[in-house]
Amino acid sequence: METSFTAFLFTIISLFLGSSDFCFAVESISPNKLIRDPDSITSLNQTFRLGFFSPGNSSNRYVGIWYNSLPRGKLVIWVANRNSPLTDSLGVLRIIDDGNLVVLDGNENIVWTTNVSANANSSRAELLDSGNLVLRETSSSDDKILWQSFDNPTDTFLPNMRFGVNIKTGKKQVLTPWKTDSDPSKGRFHLELEPLVIPQLVLWEGSLRHGQSGPWDGTVFIGVEGMYSDPSIGFDRVRDEEEGNVYLTVSYRKKNLYARYAMNSLGQISENIFNVEGENQWDQAWFMPKTECDFYDKCGSFGFCNVLSKPICSCLTGYEPSSSEEWSNGNWSSGCVKQKPLRCEQNNSSSEEGKEDGFLKHERMKVPDNMVNWVRGKDLEECEQRCLKNCSCTAYSYGPKGCMWWHGNLIDMQRFNSMGGEDIYVRVAHSEFGMEAMERRQDRNAN
Repeated sequence: METSFTAFLFTIISLFLGSSDFCFAVESISPNKLIRDPDSITSLNQTFRLGFFSPGNSSNRYVGIWYNSLPRGKLVIWVANRNSPLTDSLGVLRIIDDGNLVVLDGNENIVWTTNVSANANSSRAELLDSGNLVLRETSSSDDKILWQSFDNPTDTFLPNMRFGVNIKTGKKQVLTPWKTDSDPSKGRFHLELEPLVIPQLVLWEGSLRHGQSGPWDGTVFIGVEGMYSDPSIGFDRVRDEEEGNVYLTVSYRKKNLYARYAMNSLGQISENIFNVEGENQWDQAWFMPKTECDFYDKCGSFGFCNVLSKPICSCLTGYEPSSSEEWSNGNWSSGCVKQKPLRCEQNNSSSEEGKEDGFLKHERMKVPDNMVNWVRGKDLEECEQRCLKNCSCTAYSYGPKGCMWWHGNLIDMQRFNSMGGEDIYVRVAHSEFGMEAMERRQDRNAN
C-alpha cells in the first residue's frame, strides 16, 4: 500500500514538474539563481510571466514576457532573443560573470545579452508588475537600474513605459512588429515618436514614411480618425529640456483595466483595452492605418483624400491636378497646383490689385504634415492675420490648444467622415475666395 502511494505521489510530482506552466520558485535572477527552459517566473502580483515559449506553429524557443493572469491564450508583449531563436529546449536565462543578463543556448553560447557595464557580484534581474524586466545594481543605495526592457520594446507599448526620443543623444524607443505570428524577428515596419513642435507618431516601412498620426493635442492624436479621449486611461507628453528627452507615457485611472498599444505584421498600430469586469476579451479602441487614405501623402501636395469619394483624391478649392493624365489613371502622387497666383507672390500690379488673398475653410480634416509653428491661446482672427502677413504661410488652424500654421506645400491631408478632424483654412487668391463665397451663398439660398 505504501509502495503504491509513493508511486502515485511520484507520478503527480513528475507531471507537475513537467508542465510547461511550471514556475520555478525564484522571485528574481541573480548570479546564483537562473531560469532554465521550461521554467519561468512571475511578477510579484503574478500579472506578468517571464520564461521560454514557442510562438504559433514554430518549434523555436524564445525568452519573452506575457500576461499571466488574463485568459485568451499567451499574449507576448516582449521578446529578448527575437532575432536569434533557440533551436532546442536547452536554453538558460542567467546573469554571467560580467554582470549582464544573457540567454544561453545548449552549448552555452550567448544568443542575447543586455550588453551593459555591470558588476557581476551585485547584479539582479526582476520582473515588475508593470511588465518591465529590469537589471539592477544592488550595491548602490538606490538600486540603480542598469537596463530595462521598457527602454528596448518589441512591438508593444504599455502603461508606465516611456515612448520617445532623446534629442541630444538620438537614442529612441521604437516599436517593430513581428515578421509573422510564428516569427517574432523584426518585421519591415517600425513606429517612432517624431519630436516636432507638437510630437506625432510616424510609421515607417523601411526608410519610407508610411503613415503619421498628426499632432498630439494633449488628449489624442488629431490625425487618427476615431481616436477619442478615454477618461480611464491618461496619456501624458513629457519634454525634459535639461536631459533632452521627449516622450509619451500612459497610466491607468481605473482598476481592473489593462491597456496595450501594439503593432501587427501589417504595420498597424492599435489601442487595445481589457476590462476584467467586462466580457473577458481584448477590445480594439482604434487603429491606424485603417483605410487607403491613411497611407502617407496619398494625394500629393494640396490634394486631400476621402475614402467615401470616387476617386478618393481631390484637389483643394483653388487648385487643380498638376498632371491631368496621371490623375485620370489613378496616380495622384504629383498632387495639385494653384489655379491662380496669390497676390502676395506678384511683384507687379494685377487686375486683383488691392484685393488681399483669402482663406477657405475645409472642415473635418486631418491636418497637413510638417507644421512649422504653434502658439497657445490666441483666437481665430489673430491666427488668420499672422498667416496673412507672411506670404509663405499657406494654411492655419485654430483649436483648443491654440493656433497652428503651415508653410509651403500641404501634404498628407484627409477628410474624416465619422469623428475627429480639424477645420483648416487654406490660402487662395482673392478671385477663388470670391467664387467659393458666391457658391456658398447660392447653396444657402437654394436650401
